[in-house]
Amino acid sequence: MSLWCKQMASSAAVLHFPFFNLSKIPRARTVTAAAAAASFSSSNPQTLTLTPAQTDQISLYVRTLLQWNQRMNLTAVTEEGEVMTRHVEDSLALISPLKRSYASHCRSRADDDEDAPSLNLVDVGSGAGLPGLIFAIACPSWKITLLESMQKRCLYLEHVVDLIGLSNVEILRERAENAGQCLEFRESFDVAVARAVAEMRILAEYCLPLVRVGGLFVAAKGYDPQEEVKSAEKAIKLLGASILELCSVESQGPLGQRTAVICLKNCATPKKYPRLPGIPAKTPL
Repeated sequence: MSLWCKQMASSAAVLHFPFFNLSKIPRARTVTAAAAAASFSSSNPQTLTLTPAQTDQISLYVRTLLQWNQRMNLTAVTEEGEVMTRHVEDSLALISPLKRSYASHCRSRADDDEDAPSLNLVDVGSGAGLPGLIFAIACPSWKITLLESMQKRCLYLEHVVDLIGLSNVEILRERAENAGQCLEFRESFDVAVARAVAEMRILAEYCLPLVRVGGLFVAAKGYDPQEEVKSAEKAIKLLGASILELCSVESQGPLGQRTAVICLKNCATPKKYPRLPGIPAKTPL
């Protein structure tokens, strides 16, 4: 590992959390978010069914998000039900196409559970923990890394992971451009996912250097991302990947149908990518 990567790795805040007994987590005083989560998981065939404990965890996440949102800018949404429809359900809806694509194109270990492989996944630009924290709750066999550069958001993520009692989450405080150039993280994840971070050309440079050859890059996009995706084809190919599919996912939120853009990592990303912090956004590939 280069000196730069050693310095970067030592300064990055990687936080590990012990398991907390779910029975000690207080139940939500209001059932709005919990009821919405339970209704969604039972009625939408695109997602797995949540257990009562997972539903309670999501309810606790939503309430904590709104409490912290009064002190810092985590979301423009201020009502529990709207957080569920615009954020949580959107995140849950990504799980089915992600699992299906991974099972079809990326499985390499015969002993993995086909329905719940032990994925090593990074949520790039995690922000309020979307979709990474929702994935961690819904898929406890997955190892989730929340990559977030802002310290105050990392403090929030640390608090909510601790409060919910998630043992499968790590928080990495670093820019994606730096993490992608460090041997500890470069091409080490089965899947990189990003939601509401940047346009596809920029997002590809943030995410693909972190994905192992044979892994997936999943971008959560809007109803009609075809033009954005087409403009990113050259960048995606340059970074060692190809577009696998654009998968429509139904959202119960006001924005309606959404799209999961799924890319397959075919070969190693050239060493010069990602470029220095800020360059991908200023000069997209």
